[in-house]
Amino acid sequence: MELLEDLKWRGIVYQQTDEEGIEKLLDSEKIALYCGVDPTADSMHIGHLLPFLTLRRFQNHGHKPIVLVGGATGTIGDPSGKKEERTLQTMEQVQKNVDGLRAQLEKIFSVEGDNGAVLVNNYDWIGSMDVVTFLRDFGKNIGVNYMLAKDTVSSRLESGISFTEFAYTILQAMDFYYLHKNHNCRMQIGGSDQWGNITTGLEMIRKMNPEGEQAFGFTIPLVTKSDGTKFGKTESGAVWLDPEKTSPYEFYQFWINTADADVVRYLKIFTFLEKEEIEALEASVNEEAHLRKAQKALAEEMTRLIHGQGALDQAINITKALFSGDIKSLSAAEIEQGLKDVPSYTVEGEIPNIVDLLVEAKISPSKRQAREDVQNGAVSINGEKMTDTAYMLTEQDKMDSRFTVIRRGKKKYFLIQYDNQQNIND
Repeated sequence: MELLEDLKWRGIVYQQTDEEGIEKLLDSEKIALYCGVDPTADSMHIGHLLPFLTLRRFQNHGHKPIVLVGGATGTIGDPSGKKEERTLQTMEQVQKNVDGLRAQLEKIFSVEGDNGAVLVNNYDWIGSMDVVTFLRDFGKNIGVNYMLAKDTVSSRLESGISFTEFAYTILQAMDFYYLHKNHNCRMQIGGSDQWGNITTGLEMIRKMNPEGEQAFGFTIPLVTKSDGTKFGKTESGAVWLDPEKTSPYEFYQFWINTADADVVRYLKIFTFLEKEEIEALEASVNEEAHLRKAQKALAEEMTRLIHGQGALDQAINITKALFSGDIKSLSAAEIEQGLKDVPSYTVEGEIPNIVDLLVEAKISPSKRQAREDVQNGAVSINGEKMTDTAYMLTEQDKMDSRFTVIRRGKKKYFLIQYDNQQNIND
């Protein structure tokens, strides 16, 4: 399938500055094109992924990706989609964020071969520029009326916008001009909220290089969920690419819990599975949804892409162990990943017997119910069923000398933790 045909089938195309021109360009030559991200945090979240995965699709078809991290623009902040001014970060924090994002982006792109990805930082050409050069060489080419017509600016006029954020679109336009001039970059791609910035870049190129080759802009639709809730958010917050912020197990669980109404669309836009594979998974959703083959394929593809095969294997192992209750096969670190958000209770003082502990930790609602739960085999300690209502926890029940896992029924897990000074019964 041709690249544009594939992108349209996947539902990735939103706006093109010149659809016919882009089609002719891509049919006739391999081009350099770029996508950028500002380092507003030290990690990207999954809401950042689609433009870069789209850029990778261009690379897979032989085009050369330029991946930009905005070390300069990140010190200012894009007003796009924001109702108020951003809080400015220190230069030290911006650099830390740049380093974090570069490491994540390097995992997505191939750097080998003639079309290997080039990673750039716009601080390299903006950071040392003096204000007179900025105003004479660049500010002169973008009219105030032109900027006021941009949605990102006009939407902020009533609530207020500083000159700093007002000028942001010029800085991003400078990026496109610089890459066009120095890397023969012919196209910028980005999310639908970047249309105004992209077209300002095209205006800058037209004004400063009127006889040069034409450049183009391409945007991607906003990712939404079928139920109207925001994509990429969980009860505990954003789904980050940094495994320290969102563990590979949590990352895997996010994708595997995708609703049937969304999963085929996500397979199309986020994975590199071929059309035939996705259509087969779509048939499975329609005919045998209970098997959740599509969700498993989505979770596996995404976790492998971002965290690697080893982390995927671990996430699957944790998932299977928690579902079956066989947590004895898991390490303490794996249990912490899998049970990060379950209810917990910290024991202070003398450890009560199992019945009293179940009540104190609010695992069972009453002593009578707690006794029945234990006697009926509904309670397990670290994966082992407990039927002795007089049982007292010992040091051997501590995993990694820090916590005990109690399971009530088939799905309800609880973490029992201990204060640092406590030693329980030998």
